[in-house]
Amino acid sequence: MPPKSSRLSLSLLALFAVTFAPPLRALVPDPGPVTPAVPTAAEAPVALLVDLGSGQVLHARNPDARFMPASVTKVMTLYLAFELIAAGRLDPSQVFMMSPVIASEWRRKGSTMFLDRGERVRVDDLLLGIANVSANDGAAVLAEGQAGSVAAWTTQMNQTALGLGMTGSHFASPNGWPDEGRTFTTANDLARLARALITRHPDKFGYYIGRAGFDYKGIAQVNHDPMIGRVPGADGIKTGFTNEAGFSYLGTARRDGQRLVLVLAGVENGRLRAKLARSYVEWGFSAFERRQLFAPSAVVGTARVQDGDARGVGLKAAGPVAINLPRGSDGKLTATIRYEGPLRAPIAANQEVAVMEISAPGVAPARIPLYASEAVGTAGPIDRVVNAIAAVFS
Repeated sequence: MPPKSSRLSLSLLALFAVTFAPPLRALVPDPGPVTPAVPTAAEAPVALLVDLGSGQVLHARNPDARFMPASVTKVMTLYLAFELIAAGRLDPSQVFMMSPVIASEWRRKGSTMFLDRGERVRVDDLLLGIANVSANDGAAVLAEGQAGSVAAWTTQMNQTALGLGMTGSHFASPNGWPDEGRTFTTANDLARLARALITRHPDKFGYYIGRAGFDYKGIAQVNHDPMIGRVPGADGIKTGFTNEAGFSYLGTARRDGQRLVLVLAGVENGRLRAKLARSYVEWGFSAFERRQLFAPSAVVGTARVQDGDARGVGLKAAGPVAINLPRGSDGKLTATIRYEGPLRAPIAANQEVAVMEISAPGVAPARIPLYASEAVGTAGPIDRVVNAIAAVFS
């Protein structure tokens, strides 16, 4: 046993290291300048790049192949938490405790925010820890605190995933720790999740996700995201790694009103993942010309309405209606509005009711959600008579 003076010196040294910790900086090796390019199949067996605004797939490789997402699982935990906050069932100011059960399983296990048995922590800090330092303990404390048990939380995760159309996914934990393949997803499902995360909860996305790191209890840790601070407009989202699954990534970047989402899975190492993420997203921004067809909020068409106080409703997109074309392309564009019609009244203003599909030779179509430009109420007796007569002569 060292003498007291030695123990005191070690304690002071530890205190000094925490108190005077250097500024947060990325620990992911910088691959240096990258050439915009699509990753090869050997580099990334699974790869997907999507324009979030139009839903247009710019590139895809095995987008429906199932893989273990590792810590990218935590994106579903974050999304579920954001949904619960919006519904008033979870509050960022709430305080949860690390129970003995959670402590025995998750204390200091993998990526951590260094929670201890019996420690009380705010939901706000849990979300920051999960999003930016991939805290396994934080995800488990949040799950048990809100749902009563980790199993109950994962049930909510799977229900939420199905509600988003993530039919190729299943979650058996809140944090993605290896579980013999019981947790799995697909690139297409992760792109759907990213779209919902960003479009349904833009304020929470901007506040919690994409920070350089997280300092909790005086312990400063960095975010291992490969694009934050290196790719203009990058917000990050989440990295993942297990020995079984390799290195994966779900990321996003926004420039000039265009947001791209990328998925990589099965990458051999973290340095290669960083290089591929940067070169892939730069290819997405540079290889295409974004051709705008309609301005934001423009009425782009109409849809028939049944049993309404109006016979039709105007349709508009949430943003500009655009398609990405390979640079130098002059192919003919075709736009088609699709909906299950006639639509049934009542219809709320800004309710999603249709989709515009824009196609061009040599590229995947853009599918842009369309919303009702105004409310349509249920038809009264006189409206029904007028509509019936008008239908006869239409």
